[in-house]
Amino acid sequence: MKIAIIGATGFVGKHLVAELSSRQHDIKAFARNIDIVPSSENLEKVALDVNDVEKLAENLAGVEVVVSAFNAGWSNPNLYDDFLNGSKAIQEATKKAGIKRLIVIGGAGSLYAAEGVQIVDTPDFPTEIKPGALAARDYLNILKEEQDLDWTFFSPAIEMHPGTSGIRKGTYRVGTDYPVVDENGRSVLSVEDVAVVIADEVEQPKHIKKRFTAAY
Repeated sequence: MKIAIIGATGFVGKHLVAELSSRQHDIKAFARNIDIVPSSENLEKVALDVNDVEKLAENLAGVEVVVSAFNAGWSNPNLYDDFLNGSKAIQEATKKAGIKRLIVIGGAGSLYAAEGVQIVDTPDFPTEIKPGALAARDYLNILKEEQDLDWTFFSPAIEMHPGTSGIRKGTYRVGTDYPVVDENGRSVLSVEDVAVVIADEVEQPKHIKKRFTAAY
């Protein structure tokens, strides 16, 4: 399968490249700086700005699935607007390229902490990442109105950060709108296993026009 990975040099993106490449898929890796993308036989690198819809659509032609791990940068003062604008541009370019399948990796903030209360709206939600979490939540609502694409939105576990990396179990449990928690009430998944989740969804789609989450 030929798969486009947008944001291929990011925390999640680079693990997606590794996981999908290991499964012998042909990867088209998109990033602003492709110099740090490792070279391999089944990997093509493309440097561009995702907001250039026409150029992105042109370069997406021929792929079967677009996986967006786009992140506008956690320290970006315009994170909210830049994330929304970039995500909408990727969505538009995917359609222009004639591709039906779009998988978007968002955040855990739009999962529900309780009935009617999303995690991003709870009092203790970290202020430093709130603009990005709000943008991902709002983009999910935009995707829910999308009729032409077979989209999927993935919300990682609450604890999916550099401190959880280094483990690839290859097993996980899935949920929909509420975090998947273990016997200690924690929602944890390594970034390596996020890549496993997404690769499995690419190969065997189970969440068309749906949001889902996963954790151990």
